[in-house]
Amino acid sequence: MKNLETNLKFSAYDIIAKKRDGHKLTDPEIKWFITGVTNKSIPDYQMSALLMAIYIRGFDKAETASLTDAMLYSGSTLKFEGVDVIDKHSTGGVGDKASFILAPIAHAAGVKVPMMAGRGLGHTGGTVDKVEAIKGFRTSLTLKEFKEAVDKNRMALIGQTGEIAPADKKIYALRDVTATVDSIPLITASIMSKKLAEGANGIVMDIKTGSGAFMKTRTNAKALAKSLRDTASRFDKKMLTMITDMNQPLGEAVGNSLEIIESIEVLKNNGPKDITDISVQLAGAMIYLAEITKTHKAGIKKAKEVLKNGKALESFRDLIRLQGGDEKVVDDYSRLPLAKNTKEVYALEAGYISSITCQEFGEHVVTLGGGRKKTEDKIDFGVGFVVHKCVGQRVKKGEKLVTIYFNDNQKTIVEDIETEILKKNIKIKATKPKVLKPLIYDIDENSLC
Repeated sequence: MKNLETNLKFSAYDIIAKKRDGHKLTDPEIKWFITGVTNKSIPDYQMSALLMAIYIRGFDKAETASLTDAMLYSGSTLKFEGVDVIDKHSTGGVGDKASFILAPIAHAAGVKVPMMAGRGLGHTGGTVDKVEAIKGFRTSLTLKEFKEAVDKNRMALIGQTGEIAPADKKIYALRDVTATVDSIPLITASIMSKKLAEGANGIVMDIKTGSGAFMKTRTNAKALAKSLRDTASRFDKKMLTMITDMNQPLGEAVGNSLEIIESIEVLKNNGPKDITDISVQLAGAMIYLAEITKTHKAGIKKAKEVLKNGKALESFRDLIRLQGGDEKVVDDYSRLPLAKNTKEVYALEAGYISSITCQEFGEHVVTLGGGRKKTEDKIDFGVGFVVHKCVGQRVKKGEKLVTIYFNDNQKTIVEDIETEILKKNIKIKATKPKVLKPLIYDIDENSLC
């Protein structure tokens, strides 16, 4: 791609105008543009313009492939030997702490797990932000340290480094502030450039859909799943996709330390059913792709075994210790930062929970400081929510709906949030909903290469 850097037959203006007018971009044009973004010869405002043109006009399969390749090879890549090197990726949601559960389960079952995770984006929490609630946990490993850790310990968790897909890191930040996040070609290129560079030989994709997800409809979620599978096939990578529900928070905890606590409770076999079930399904898929079992169903059975016998919990304890974290948090939650004040929100009427506006709970966490409004904002690990009820459950008047964790200077903010929860975020109706949304809508096992 370096020979394209000085190719004067292209101009950023012409490429932006071409896509703006709905024409297909060529492979050399796309790669030249991404090279310019990476070496800073193309300014942010021109990349932003192209992003909006792509968002409105779209990319076809070939253009998406070119963009993915350009972003992938803008930095370093890793390669792991063996079919048992499997990672998982989620498109993001509210209360989605599954990585802390499924990775130790898969590891305990014999999978080698290289995890490269992200920070929070908008209303969705980030895996790296959550795990850094554990004092000392080091996510800023170099690529060399990361590979050595995976080869030696069979599991490691890091944030995206400047070495991996630097073009994506730049474009990702621009998408967040230019209203171009939920574009299937841009999502595909972003996810797959990182996952392919990371070196996993198989990937399990958890594609969220619903009010708290970036893919609001199942139609868009299915289109994204196909785009991701097409990319995996080009690189001869095994992939299994799941489309899962994000119309209410996953589990009960929403917020960094609270989600770590809930993850540990699941690993102790004491967690909420929904987050337990989806973690076991995803871990079972990883075990299956690693060829430890012959079917996904057998992988799920193996996942349940290592969860029940405590081996998964010990894998998580080992991960914390090996990356410099305080492993004592597994037995003593007081070692995690948690806001000192709590506020209980009680039901004003009896009935059934008919809906929970999922995205708003993620936004409430950001308002309390548990997420970022600007990239330089510091995360408050201790604030958040425990949502005690889920859609379809019966509640009595005066029964506890939500517990809010907050700081001394946030009492007025919490009063406003309580009002929002009771008036808008949790709806109660006299009759029970006739049809409840499933936790998992679709599993594609035919995408295996």
